[in-house]
Amino acid sequence: MAAQQALENHLLQATQMIESQVDAEIERMEKMDDDDFEAIRQKRMVAMKKAAEQKQEWMAAGHGEYSEVADEKEFFEACKKSKRVVCHFYRDSTFRCKIVDKHLTDIARKHLETKFIKINAERTKFLVDRLRIKTLPTICLAKDGKTTDYIVGFDDLGGTDDYPTVMLEWRLGRSDMINYSGDLLEPPINANKSKGSSKTVGKLRRNLRDDGDSDTDDDY
Repeated sequence: MAAQQALENHLLQATQMIESQVDAEIERMEKMDDDDFEAIRQKRMVAMKKAAEQKQEWMAAGHGEYSEVADEKEFFEACKKSKRVVCHFYRDSTFRCKIVDKHLTDIARKHLETKFIKINAERTKFLVDRLRIKTLPTICLAKDGKTTDYIVGFDDLGGTDDYPTVMLEWRLGRSDMINYSGDLLEPPINANKSKGSSKTVGKLRRNLRDDGDSDTDDDY
């Protein structure tokens, strides 16, 4: 009984504090004159202009799409031009690389703040050795021109081929590679999982098996 009373008192105090903050904000707004509102409008206009300019810079640098770079030189150029770069090291014969391609294509369209690229591991042995990449698929995460993290295989994504795109978004958010709006402390294991995802992955697997592709992570 005492614990319940204490909880009710705590909730009442929290409610009163919120009400006081709201009242103070209303009072502040009521005291504002035309010059104050004009200053707010100008500040907002400046922020919108900066955001538009930043978006144009990102688009000019190839943000907003998931593209392939041909060699080490292009990889380093991408890392130099963009603050945040997500690079998928892939191999055509590795089935799970196709799954990564699908998710990164969707994420790249949503997160213009980050550059998303892929590179053929078999054609860039120097870079693979330098970054100590041993397993495919591996997603290399680079900030300010320096490699900061790796996503190796699907262990960080639920350990299944059928993980939802939001799981990879969450993992990228955990490494501060995208502006993630969800809860970074809890993985969205079942969130936004599409009903057709199992069928999509199953179809991909069948098609790629017909071509002799592998359906597991490959040691490089």
